[in-house]
Amino acid sequence: MLILLPPSEGKTPAAKGAPVALEDLHFPGLAGARMEVLTALAHVSGHEDALARLGVGASLSEDVARNTRLQVEPAEAAHKIYSGVLYDALGYADMTAAQKRKADDAVVVISGLWGALGFADRIPAYRLSMSVGLPELGKLASYWKPRLAQALAGHVEGHLLVDCRSSTYAAAWAPPAGQTVAVNVFTEKNGKRTVVSHFAKHTRGELARHLLIRRGKAPATPAQLAAAAGERWTVELVPGTARKPHALNIILPG
Repeated sequence: MLILLPPSEGKTPAAKGAPVALEDLHFPGLAGARMEVLTALAHVSGHEDALARLGVGASLSEDVARNTRLQVEPAEAAHKIYSGVLYDALGYADMTAAQKRKADDAVVVISGLWGALGFADRIPAYRLSMSVGLPELGKLASYWKPRLAQALAGHVEGHLLVDCRSSTYAAAWAPPAGQTVAVNVFTEKNGKRTVVSHFAKHTRGELARHLLIRRGKAPATPAQLAAAAGERWTVELVPGTARKPHALNIILPG
């Protein structure tokens, strides 16, 4: 089982430590592309209109300034840098050593800057969404799509993929449909379902944690995943097609 996560918008900068070593990150075939994006991001972030180009507000000006020096900024494990709602719910810091090793092996983060990361890969805090377009590279989702398809093909072979990404990051790579289960979250009240956003992040983080800390073998099929999730939530499994992944719908009370 592999769990696909988006990065968090919020990030906690490392207080100290060596800078990122691109050659030490998972998926070394992405090294050249990562350097291209790093270089383009540093260039854009140094412009007077950098905030507008990156689609962020003035409160994030310090984060954008950091983008100009990412190759010398202190780096820390991705699970420490990412600090949003999903990652808080996943609660890596509270896991046992064995559970952390399982998380390090199972989690793949799809990133606008790095393409794809292992959970323990050391990176600096940065500000860049997959929805952004960079000069000469274009929209990042389109830029990464062929590169991720090539880099991840061998890594995901034979694994059940639990896709907890948002649509923005799902656009950057379409994993093999037959072995992928996309996780959706709804609230239901009086028989009416509503798609949720904030709670979706939180619930996906909780699902990732549940799968990583529960006893027994990891799910290997969509049906086994639904059974594991059903230990905590009301769920339904929607079968996929040759081109469309299965869907695990988690239903929360409204």
